[in-house]
Amino acid sequence: MRWTHGRLELIDQRRLPHEIVYVSCDNAQQTAVAIRDMVVRGAPAIGCAAAFGIALEAANGGDMARACDVLAASRPTAVNLFWALDRMRRAIAAGRRAEDEALAIFEEDIAINRTMGEFGAGLIADGARVMTHCNAGALATAGHGTALGVIRSARDAGKSISVIANETRPYLQGARLTAWEMVQERIPVTLITDNMAGHLMQQGKVDVIVVGADRVAANGDAANKIGTYTLAVLAARHAIPFYIAAPISTFDLAIPDGSHIPIEQRHADEVTGHGGVRWAAHGVDVHNPAFDVTPADLITAIITERGIVHAPDIKRIARLIAG
Repeated sequence: MRWTHGRLELIDQRRLPHEIVYVSCDNAQQTAVAIRDMVVRGAPAIGCAAAFGIALEAANGGDMARACDVLAASRPTAVNLFWALDRMRRAIAAGRRAEDEALAIFEEDIAINRTMGEFGAGLIADGARVMTHCNAGALATAGHGTALGVIRSARDAGKSISVIANETRPYLQGARLTAWEMVQERIPVTLITDNMAGHLMQQGKVDVIVVGADRVAANGDAANKIGTYTLAVLAARHAIPFYIAAPISTFDLAIPDGSHIPIEQRHADEVTGHGGVRWAAHGVDVHNPAFDVTPADLITAIITERGIVHAPDIKRIARLIAG
């Protein structure tokens, strides 16, 4: 995303990897539509976009309360959205310029991702084959990425690594976005279908798994793209380290555990076909949750900008957040 002369411009991620097209947003409503319709996605990126949406509305002399409500309704699971809206409310109430606060959130996110990447790179061995799920790269953040930021930082540290990208059904973020980012970065990447992950682990071809998160509960349970829980179970079975990379803004201490995380249900069309092609029978029922929750006891560690929380639980996370 980019902020140009008081206008928010977002890469339309629905059209990647085939073409790079920007969508312009001039107010909070347009920004909310872009978030809801997946023009922009990824928890940190959604938070940054929402902050800019408030800045747009402030510049237009709009109703701030209504703008926050519209943006809050765009996607329910990613807590960074609500964190950013709350920070913008507090900034405006304190008399700070909305544009300045949104730009600060954007710039801080890049710095946070680079710090997380440096911490996480120490967990990645030279020669590691790193599996990831969905897209937690530059496209899902203000820049650099969370899970892919760890991979980028490991590469920048001189480590020879390769990536296994799960395609991430049904929206194919791994196939369309993660694989594209890795190709652009010249990091070796192999694309697989989601149901091949266990086979590769069984064959000893996966050394470590690194994924992002959209919300982390107080006890360390973490919501991420649907299919993440399956990977965590498989990783435990095959004694493969399973790491989550997430900024502090993704933690929600108001939620005691993962059972309280709202799970977004998306449209049936994402499952019955793709790109205008339908492959499922008409009349079939569809269940399409966008996220699942991985219990903390399946997570080896959570990588944050304040350090790494090994064997996350409520006490360790509370100490981390307290600083």
